[in-house]
Amino acid sequence: MKLRLLVSALLLLPALATAADKKPNVLFIAVDDLKPTIGCYGDTHAKTPNIDRIAAKGTVFTRAYCMQAVCSPSRNGVLTGLRPETLQIYDLGTNFRKRAPEVVTLPQYFKQQGWQSHGLGKIFHVGHGNTEDAASWSVPHFQAKSIGYALEENKRTLTREEALFDNKPAGKLPKGAAYESADVPDDAYGDGKIALEAVKRLRGFKDSGESFFLAVGFVKPHLPFCAPKKYWDMYDPKTLPQPERSEPPVGAPSYAPTAWGELRQYLGIPEKGALPPELTRTLIHGYYAATSYMDAQLGLVLDELEKLGLADKTIIVFWGDHGWHLGDHGMWCKHSNYEQATNAPLLFSAPGKQGGQKSSAVVEFNDIYPTLCDLAGIAKPSHLQGASLVPLLDDPKGSVKPAAFQVYPRGSQEAGPLLGQAMRTERWRYVEWQKADKSIADRELYDMQNDPGETENLAGKSEHAATVSELSAMMAKRLGEAPPAGLKLLDRSKPQANAAASAKKPKQDRNAMFNKRDKDKDGKLTKEEFLKDQPDPDEAPKRWIKFDKNNDGMLSREEFVGQ
Repeated sequence: MKLRLLVSALLLLPALATAADKKPNVLFIAVDDLKPTIGCYGDTHAKTPNIDRIAAKGTVFTRAYCMQAVCSPSRNGVLTGLRPETLQIYDLGTNFRKRAPEVVTLPQYFKQQGWQSHGLGKIFHVGHGNTEDAASWSVPHFQAKSIGYALEENKRTLTREEALFDNKPAGKLPKGAAYESADVPDDAYGDGKIALEAVKRLRGFKDSGESFFLAVGFVKPHLPFCAPKKYWDMYDPKTLPQPERSEPPVGAPSYAPTAWGELRQYLGIPEKGALPPELTRTLIHGYYAATSYMDAQLGLVLDELEKLGLADKTIIVFWGDHGWHLGDHGMWCKHSNYEQATNAPLLFSAPGKQGGQKSSAVVEFNDIYPTLCDLAGIAKPSHLQGASLVPLLDDPKGSVKPAAFQVYPRGSQEAGPLLGQAMRTERWRYVEWQKADKSIADRELYDMQNDPGETENLAGKSEHAATVSELSAMMAKRLGEAPPAGLKLLDRSKPQANAAASAKKPKQDRNAMFNKRDKDKDGKLTKEEFLKDQPDPDEAPKRWIKFDKNNDGMLSREEFVGQ
C-alpha cells in the first residue's frame, strides 16, 4: 500500500513542477484619455465598480504621471521604456522605430521570453500616419474602430476624425458629433467588440495552457463621447462637478495653456472662445458615461479571468495614457503640462502582493515596463529609463524617485519653437520653457500642496527663488543624462528632404509667414487663419493635416516653421 502511494506521488511530481514553474500571466489594460474620475481615486460621482475591483486586490498610484500628455508619445514611453527626449518624438504621426529601430518593446520582450503576446484595441497609437508594430505581437493585432457612431444620422458619412484614425485622407470631410447617447447594445461600439475578443482570447489561453501577455486597449472615454444610453442614464448631469476656474493660472505664459483644438474639430463646438454652460455640462456628462461604459467592458474581461480560474495566476496593470482637462482653467482635452493633463490612473495587482493599498509616491509611466519584468521574474532590458515599482507594492509609503518628468512642445512669436520641460515633485510642479538653443524663455512654479488647482505661477516671486534654483538644477541633471548605452538611435536632426529639389525653391521665411497669418497674435494658428488666402485652396487642407502633428486642431509655431 505504501509502495503504491509512493509511486503515485512520484508520478504527480512532473505535473506539480510544471504548475509551479509556469510563468505568471499578464493582463495589460490601457485606456485612452482616462483621468482619475474613478471611484477608487475618491471621485464619489464616478460609477467604476470594475476598476475598483482591481484596486481592492492591488495598489492604486495617486501620483502617476505620463511622459507627455498626448496619445502616441505617452504610449511610446510605456511600451519602449524610453523618455520622449530620448526618442525625440513629440507628435502623433511619427513611429518610434524611425528613431529607435531596434528597441525591444514591452510586449515584444515578453514574447521573446516565452509568453504568447496578443494585442487588442488601442495599444500603440495607430492613425495620423502612425502604424501598428507587428514585431510586438505573436499573432496579428486585433483592431476595432477608435472613432465610431451608432446613430444613423452620425454615421451617414465618413468624418474627419474617423479618417485620420484610419490613416485615410481627411481633406474636406465633415466634422463628426462630439457625443452620442444611443439605445444600442454594448458591442455596437468598439470597446464592446474589444472586450468580447478579449474573452475569446482568454478561453483560448485556458485551453492551451500557455502563459500570456494580453494587452487590451479600450478607446473610451476618448472623444467623441459615445456610449449606450444606459450609461448616460446612470448620471444626473445636474449633480456632476463643474469647472471651478475658467481662466489660466495667474502669471502663466500665454502659450502654456492648450487651445483645445481637438475638441473644436467636432460639430457644435465653437472655433474660438469658451463653451456655454449647458454644453459644458453635457460634455462632462458624456465623459462620465463613456468612462462607465468602458468600465463595464473591463468587467466582462475580469469576470472571464475569474471564471476560468486564471485570476490568481495573473498580473494586472491598468493605466490611462494621460489625464484630460474637463473645462478646468478654461481648457479641454490634454495637450498641456498641467496636473489635469499629466496625472493619470495607474493600478497594479499581482499574485502574492497586498490589495486595497494606495501609494502617493511620485511615479512615471516608463516605470511600468521594469515593474512588469520584476513581477514576472525576468531580467530587465538594459535600455529601460524607468524604475521598478515593486518596492512600493510591498511598502506603499515608500518612494523610488524624487520627481516625475513631462514635456510638451509649444511656440511663441517672440521665442520661436519651445519645449516645455516639466517636473512634478511631492510638493511642486515646475516648468522650464526652453528655446532651441536650450536657453529658458519662461518658467512656471506651482505649489501643489497649498494651491492644488494651479491658480498662480510663483516662479517670478523672490521668496521662491531658492526653490526655483533647486528644481532647475534637478531638471538640468535629468536632461543631462546620456541615452541608454548600446541602444541604436537614428539622428532625426538631419534634414530628410532631397537637397537638389529644395535648392530649386527660394528659401521661405516661415517665421514671417506665421506672424502674418497669426492675426490675433496668440502664438497659434486656427485652421481658418491657416487656410485664409492660400494660393492653392484645394491642396492647403491637406497641408493642414500634415502640419497639425499633435492633432490638437491648432498649429503651434514649431509645427508651422518646422515644415
